[in-house]
Amino acid sequence: MAFGDSLVHGYGLPAGDPFPAQLQARLQDEGYTDVSVLNAGNSGDTTAAGLARIGWALADDPDAIIVVLGANDGLRGIEPSNTLQNMDALLAELERAEIPVLLTGMLAPRNLGADYAEAFDAVFPSLRETYDPVYYPFFLEGVATVPELNQADGIHPNSQGVATIVENILPKVEELILRVRERSAAAEG
Repeated sequence: MAFGDSLVHGYGLPAGDPFPAQLQARLQDEGYTDVSVLNAGNSGDTTAAGLARIGWALADDPDAIIVVLGANDGLRGIEPSNTLQNMDALLAELERAEIPVLLTGMLAPRNLGADYAEAFDAVFPSLRETYDPVYYPFFLEGVATVPELNQADGIHPNSQGVATIVENILPKVEELILRVRERSAAAEG
């Protein structure tokens, strides 16, 4: 399951082009024919909104979750300590549910000042230390601030931008799949 905001939901993208759909297609191409990627994205979600609906998402009984949250917190200038608190609670819930996680990091917009950026940018690495998820430091790596990979708003990736994200994050997704398979084998054995 890809769980997150508009970056998962596929804001402004045609059907078949959001992150979960492109990721599933790429995984199929790599031979992961038994893997499907559910789209649990909700445009506009902050970390607080994601925390509020994680229980709903878990009702779909995912084997693993890719968490993509934080962009809207940064865009809205939400206090980084609130972002950390929300993400900590969300990851704690996933840990209790024994669901392997790929945590994707987010960076603050630089127009909010150096102090805010420093505090916000520290949120996701600190969560990595606490929960030991598979970790991808910046979901928009190689796409943010590249005009030809973004829609006209300069914030949301276009189809080519999503393809770049999928290519960049694929090794971490494969690491997540390996964790799921190892856990399953240990449970059977």
